[in-house]
Amino acid sequence: MVRVLTDLADAVSRRVDDALTEWTAPFEPVGDALPDLLAPARALLTGGKRLRPRLCAAGWLAAGETLPTSDCVIRAGSALELFQAAALVHDDVMDGSATRRGMPAAHRRFTAEHEERAWAGDPGAYGVAGAIVLGDLLLAVSATEMEAAATSAGPLAGRDAHRVYDRMTAEVAVGQYLDVRAQALPWSETEAGPTGAVERAMQVVRHKSARYSVEHPLVLGAALAGADAELMGALQAVGLPLGEAFQLRDDVLGVFGDPEVTGKPAGDDLREGKRTVLLAMTVDRADPEGRTLIRERVGAEDLHEHDVARLQELMRATGALEAHEELIGERYAAGLRALDAADLPDPAVRALRELASAVVRRSA
Repeated sequence: MVRVLTDLADAVSRRVDDALTEWTAPFEPVGDALPDLLAPARALLTGGKRLRPRLCAAGWLAAGETLPTSDCVIRAGSALELFQAAALVHDDVMDGSATRRGMPAAHRRFTAEHEERAWAGDPGAYGVAGAIVLGDLLLAVSATEMEAAATSAGPLAGRDAHRVYDRMTAEVAVGQYLDVRAQALPWSETEAGPTGAVERAMQVVRHKSARYSVEHPLVLGAALAGADAELMGALQAVGLPLGEAFQLRDDVLGVFGDPEVTGKPAGDDLREGKRTVLLAMTVDRADPEGRTLIRERVGAEDLHEHDVARLQELMRATGALEAHEELIGERYAAGLRALDAADLPDPAVRALRELASAVVRRSA
């Protein structure tokens, strides 16, 4: 099963590159502007774990299909990867992130090119504008790939699959806004009570990342194969808790991850002021001095390495990190219980167990 999913990932990688070329070919007369625009996207789309296409293939297998490298699944996997790239480009603009996967974020790359060429206007504004446009273009190409996948699946299955995709794209936009809004809330609201703060953070987790990282790709693959509502509901029950575990692990990596592995600076989420579940748990458990440290330094533009170390130690000392790890384990176990109850074909079960483990135990 590992080999089959690896073959799928390789096929999706080739298709993503071809899709960018094919769908932008009509615009080649604009000259050098087109490759300049696409360059950050091509760099971002090179490599990666292809988790979402693999989950899509697992959903396809769950519906009784046996060839996860069919053109239909490859096109859907390409659509998911292109959508992911668009989300990352826009997310880096909103968060002011400097790097992504060890490379300059798209807006930083556009800014640097503006500076190097001594163009007119503000380099930073140009960089942000370029990244917004690039994200929009990636969304458009993603949509065309999804349309091709839906057409290949047939009218009924294609319609159901498109509904999943459309729900996913809309939900991520809502989740992004919830994330931006959470970072703007006064700290007094964050400290108003542990249940409220943690639940608000979990709401962001579900809408911004959990569903589109695991649940939606899984259900999308099943829909393409003609799955009925009962099966898609069973896969939702598997995918949501595993998606929550995925994002909760990401939040740990955003504070404690190795920059050589994650491709982002250590403590990057702290610099960006992310109101994560881990941070909410820390606020709940911290004494007044610890809460003051959080209010004054989380989200500070001049956050230093020693500040990151102090906040990391606070998360450990208060027991927040341990409680957060327990929550990841609980969500992982909930996903596996739902998988056991779903009565899926053996190839789908094997694939999902492999992917569930990769979701929780990843280091990047």
